[in-house]
Amino acid sequence: MPTMRLEIVTAERVVFSDDVDLVVAPGIEGELGILPHHAPLLTILQPGEIRVVKAGQEQFLAVSGGFLEVLANKVTILADACEYAEEIDLERARRAMERAQQALATRQADVDLAQAMAALRRAQVRIAVARRRRAGGGPPPGAPLPGAGP
Repeated sequence: MPTMRLEIVTAERVVFSDDVDLVVAPGIEGELGILPHHAPLLTILQPGEIRVVKAGQEQFLAVSGGFLEVLANKVTILADACEYAEEIDLERARRAMERAQQALATRQADVDLAQAMAALRRAQVRIAVARRRRAGGGPPPGAPLPGAGP
Protein backbone atom coordinates (compact mmCIF):
# COMPACT_ATOMS: atom_id res chain seq x y z
CA MET A 1 0.00 0.00 0.00
CA PRO A 2 1.40 3.43 -0.86
CA THR A 3 2.32 5.81 1.93
CA MET A 4 3.17 9.47 2.23
CA ARG A 5 5.49 11.40 4.50
CA LEU A 6 3.91 13.35 7.37
CA GLU A 7 5.77 15.97 9.34
CA ILE A 8 4.14 17.95 12.14
CA VAL A 9 6.28 20.78 13.43
CA THR A 10 5.78 23.45 16.10
CA ALA A 11 8.14 26.24 17.10
CA GLU A 12 9.36 24.03 19.96
CA ARG A 13 9.81 20.61 18.35
CA VAL A 14 9.18 18.12 15.59
CA VAL A 15 6.04 16.41 16.91
CA PHE A 16 5.72 13.72 14.25
CA SER A 17 7.84 12.55 11.32
CA ASP A 18 7.03 9.25 9.59
CA ASP A 19 5.46 7.60 6.56
CA VAL A 20 1.68 7.14 7.02
CA ASP A 21 -1.38 5.84 5.18
CA LEU A 22 -3.89 8.60 6.02
CA VAL A 23 -4.04 12.00 7.68
CA VAL A 24 -7.31 13.63 8.76
CA ALA A 25 -6.98 17.26 9.85
CA PRO A 26 -9.32 20.14 10.81
CA GLY A 27 -9.17 22.47 7.83
CA ILE A 28 -10.63 25.95 7.99
CA GLU A 29 -13.66 24.84 5.95
CA GLY A 30 -14.04 21.38 7.49
CA GLU A 31 -12.29 18.11 8.04
CA LEU A 32 -9.69 17.12 5.40
CA GLY A 33 -8.73 13.55 4.57
CA ILE A 34 -5.35 13.24 2.88
CA LEU A 35 -4.29 10.00 1.18
CA PRO A 36 -1.01 9.24 -0.62
CA HIS A 37 -0.49 11.13 -3.89
CA HIS A 38 -3.04 13.82 -2.96
CA ALA A 39 -3.14 16.89 -5.17
CA PRO A 40 -1.06 19.87 -3.99
CA LEU A 41 -2.88 21.83 -1.30
CA LEU A 42 -2.26 24.65 1.15
CA THR A 43 -4.83 25.44 3.83
CA ILE A 44 -5.25 26.96 7.25
CA LEU A 45 -5.96 24.62 10.16
CA GLN A 46 -8.40 25.45 12.89
CA PRO A 47 -8.20 24.04 16.43
CA GLY A 48 -9.16 20.39 16.30
CA GLU A 49 -8.05 16.80 16.15
CA ILE A 50 -5.50 15.30 13.80
CA ARG A 51 -5.91 11.58 13.14
CA VAL A 52 -2.97 9.68 11.73
CA VAL A 53 -3.33 6.12 10.41
CA LYS A 54 -0.39 3.80 9.75
CA ALA A 55 -0.69 0.06 9.21
CA GLY A 56 -4.19 0.05 10.71
CA GLN A 57 -3.14 1.86 13.91
CA GLU A 58 -4.56 5.29 14.73
CA GLN A 59 -2.84 8.07 16.62
CA PHE A 60 -4.69 11.20 17.79
CA LEU A 61 -3.20 14.64 18.30
CA ALA A 62 -4.70 17.95 19.35
CA VAL A 63 -3.74 20.95 17.23
CA SER A 64 -4.47 24.57 18.11
CA GLY A 65 -4.23 25.85 14.56
CA GLY A 66 -1.64 26.41 11.89
CA PHE A 67 -1.08 25.50 8.25
CA LEU A 68 -1.18 22.26 6.24
CA GLU A 69 0.64 21.81 2.96
CA VAL A 70 0.49 18.81 0.64
CA LEU A 71 3.24 18.71 -1.98
CA ALA A 72 5.05 15.85 -3.73
CA ASN A 73 3.48 13.09 -1.58
CA LYS A 74 4.45 14.88 1.63
CA VAL A 75 2.13 16.47 4.19
CA THR A 76 3.67 19.22 6.29
CA ILE A 77 1.78 20.68 9.21
CA LEU A 78 3.16 23.85 10.77
CA ALA A 79 1.20 24.03 14.00
CA ASP A 80 0.85 26.77 16.59
CA ALA A 81 0.76 23.97 19.18
CA CYS A 82 0.27 20.23 18.81
CA GLU A 83 0.33 17.39 21.31
CA TYR A 84 -0.36 13.67 21.44
CA ALA A 85 -3.50 12.63 23.30
CA GLU A 86 -1.45 10.99 26.06
CA GLU A 87 0.52 14.22 26.61
CA ILE A 88 -2.59 16.21 27.50
CA ASP A 89 -3.10 17.03 31.16
CA LEU A 90 -6.87 16.60 31.37
CA GLU A 91 -7.25 18.51 34.63
CA ARG A 92 -5.25 21.47 33.29
CA ALA A 93 -7.38 21.49 30.13
CA ARG A 94 -10.56 21.47 32.25
CA ARG A 95 -9.30 24.45 34.28
CA ALA A 96 -8.49 26.33 31.05
CA MET A 97 -11.99 25.62 29.77
CA GLU A 98 -13.53 26.88 33.01
CA ARG A 99 -11.45 30.09 32.85
CA ALA A 100 -12.54 30.69 29.25
CA GLN A 101 -16.19 30.02 30.10
CA GLN A 102 -15.95 32.42 33.04
CA ALA A 103 -14.38 35.11 30.85
CA LEU A 104 -17.21 34.70 28.32
CA ALA A 105 -19.89 34.70 31.02
CA THR A 106 -18.70 37.87 32.75
CA ARG A 107 -17.83 39.74 29.55
CA GLN A 108 -15.77 42.32 31.37
CA ALA A 109 -14.51 45.26 29.34
CA ASP A 110 -10.91 44.05 29.45
CA VAL A 111 -11.80 40.59 28.04
CA ASP A 112 -11.23 40.09 24.32
CA LEU A 113 -14.24 38.06 23.21
CA ALA A 114 -12.43 36.46 20.25
CA GLN A 115 -9.48 35.42 22.41
CA ALA A 116 -11.76 33.96 25.08
CA MET A 117 -13.70 31.98 22.45
CA ALA A 118 -10.46 30.72 20.90
CA ALA A 119 -9.20 29.65 24.34
CA LEU A 120 -12.47 27.84 24.98
CA ARG A 121 -12.23 26.00 21.63
CA ARG A 122 -8.61 24.96 22.28
CA ALA A 123 -9.51 23.61 25.72
CA GLN A 124 -12.53 21.73 24.33
CA VAL A 125 -10.37 20.12 21.64
CA ARG A 126 -7.69 19.08 24.14
CA ILE A 127 -10.33 17.53 26.41
CA ALA A 128 -12.02 15.67 23.54
CA VAL A 129 -8.72 14.27 22.24
CA ALA A 130 -7.58 13.24 25.74
CA ARG A 131 -10.91 11.54 26.45
CA ARG A 132 -10.78 9.67 23.13
CA ARG A 133 -7.35 8.30 24.05
CA ARG A 134 -8.52 7.28 27.52
CA ALA A 135 -11.63 5.64 26.03
CA GLY A 136 -9.52 3.28 23.98
CA GLY A 137 -8.85 5.22 20.77
CA GLY A 138 -5.27 4.82 19.67
CA PRO A 139 -2.32 2.95 21.14
CA PRO A 140 -1.61 2.99 24.88
CA PRO A 141 0.61 5.72 26.40
CA GLY A 142 4.25 5.23 25.54
CA ALA A 143 3.39 3.24 22.41
CA PRO A 144 3.28 5.76 19.54
CA LEU A 145 2.99 4.60 15.97
CA PRO A 146 6.14 2.94 14.66
CA GLY A 147 8.59 5.65 13.64
CA ALA A 148 6.54 8.49 15.20
CA GLY A 149 8.32 11.42 16.75
CA PRO A 150 8.88 11.76 20.53
